[in-house]
Amino acid sequence: MDYQSILNEIADEITPLLKDGKVADYIPALSMVDPNQFGMSITLFDGTQYSVGHSNTLFSIQSISKLFTFTLALKFHGFDLYKRIGHEPSGNPFNSLVQLEYEKGKPRNPFINAGAINVTDALINHYGDETSAYEEVLKFIRAIADEDSIRSNPIVAVSEMEHGYRNLALANLMKSFNNLDNNVLDVVQTYFNHCAVEMSTKMLSRAMLYLANHGVDPITGKSYITAQQAKRINAVMLTCGHYDASGDFAFHVGLPGKSGVGGGIVALIPKKMGIAVWSPGLNSNGNSLVGTMALELFTTKTGLSIF
Repeated sequence: MDYQSILNEIADEITPLLKDGKVADYIPALSMVDPNQFGMSITLFDGTQYSVGHSNTLFSIQSISKLFTFTLALKFHGFDLYKRIGHEPSGNPFNSLVQLEYEKGKPRNPFINAGAINVTDALINHYGDETSAYEEVLKFIRAIADEDSIRSNPIVAVSEMEHGYRNLALANLMKSFNNLDNNVLDVVQTYFNHCAVEMSTKMLSRAMLYLANHGVDPITGKSYITAQQAKRINAVMLTCGHYDASGDFAFHVGLPGKSGVGGGIVALIPKKMGIAVWSPGLNSNGNSLVGTMALELFTTKTGLSIF
């Protein structure tokens, strides 16, 4: 299959839509990003990459980082993790306080903000302190992306903390229900630090290979998690990876995927490839408008999906 020609076609078809999205302006540091950008990459199991557009441009991965923290927390805590968080779709916006209150401080899944903050808390428990937890998350991301240059952007992390009232409210609400162990400010700052990690679509598509291959990096042969754990993560990606638009994404795209308000989306085709797309303009659900369309075009043109 001529993947490069397909990516080129997609780039041509989505260009007129770049003006339709809206960048995440509630995080001031992200509001200044030029929305007229698009990048897409795929990485095959032998390491071959195909890309189009701004595929080397670094951007804030934001909620895509929740995928990597969930991986580590599940690896270390196993099924005990589900005592703290669920694995069902929320059907609500990613920062909803109402559902968390109604369900007594237990987040519905690890990909909404409350769930990811809770996962971060669990990692702090495992690693002993917030600094070690963040450093180990970054070390893991560098390993799966095979890229030691990956860093967090401190300007974005500070910007998020300065305007993170709702996320602090979520953490405090969980704390009030005894479902958060560490200091609220420490947990939320650690959460923002990993959300502020910057990567390109080339790096992210490479980083998805372990999940496309039952927990084992097909290039290095390194095993990160069990096949069962990879299966669980992919299932939660399919059902919860796009917040209250997860069903819509599964319907139109047909792949496990995870979005971030920085405009990135990662996805995978089991036993075949990792995929990443980026365009900063978001739709009303907080997912990349053009990125979602590009992935739908990709599965349509290639005939590749999990269904």
